[in-house]
Amino acid sequence: MKILLVEDEIKLNKALTTGLQDLGYAVDSAYDGEEGEKMARWNNYDLIVLDIMMPKRTGLEVCKNLRASFRPVPILMLTAKDAIEDRVNGLDAGADDYLVKPFAFDELVARIRTLLRRPPLTSTDILELGELKLDTRTQKVTASGKEIALTLREYGLLEYLMRNCGTVLTRVDLLEHVWDRNYDSLSNVVDVHLKNLRKKLPKPYAKRIKTIWGKGYRLV
Repeated sequence: MKILLVEDEIKLNKALTTGLQDLGYAVDSAYDGEEGEKMARWNNYDLIVLDIMMPKRTGLEVCKNLRASFRPVPILMLTAKDAIEDRVNGLDAGADDYLVKPFAFDELVARIRTLLRRPPLTSTDILELGELKLDTRTQKVTASGKEIALTLREYGLLEYLMRNCGTVLTRVDLLEHVWDRNYDSLSNVVDVHLKNLRKKLPKPYAKRIKTIWGKGYRLV
């Protein structure tokens, strides 16, 4: 899943980006509100982590602008302020959740998982396709109870396919939601990783990843 992190504290931004990437998330980073809003409008994100106090444009302004343009992406706001009024203002601006600094990284990850569980994505940590199960909390994939070892990219592809089961996903869709913005759109990286994923899945499930010629892929 792809996350936009908008945080002007450079060290914190880099630390959170690295931590989330280590968990398999694709992360794009912005360091001020103006840049963050532009990136949110230009790209498709599954979730936005948005600091409130930032240069050029505050997180509240960014959130209001995105909601005014009918962007339904979940937004988690970060702030150093703990006043009730500040939290209310953030939620009134359209944020889905609110986290006060300093916070534990594990709590941030837990809140991200919670927001990604909300409809229309899913209402549980476990994605299932018959006996194939993907646990978004532990990032373990099992088939008939046997664990399947996947790379972070293979896991990301499978998760996105399972969240969008039955939908035809183009290579661009998969690149935008599994890789960060530094991907090479002209490469065959999606095809290579999907080929490896199919090899690791039991045959009945590998065959469910259909190639839709001229369009992309679909999990059936």
